[in-house]
Amino acid sequence: MAYLHAQHADSDVQAPLKEFRYLYVVLFCVFLLLAMMGQMLFMDWRNWLPGAEGTRPMLGSVKSAVYTVISQLS
Repeated sequence: MAYLHAQHADSDVQAPLKEFRYLYVVLFCVFLLLAMMGQMLFMDWRNWLPGAEGTRPMLGSVKSAVYTVISQLS
């Protein structure tokens, strides 16, 4: 019986982590698509993404934009 209780407590902790991972993946894909589109059109796309103005590599810019948006949602 104690095993069932421990499993239930563990699933309560994992639920918010799954939501965070899902939100991160969705936002990362959206911002990556936006950055790739801007890169192909030779536009200054870093100004479009929040928090990505000072970073150089494309994936670094997308990661910083995603973390900025997630921190504003919390």
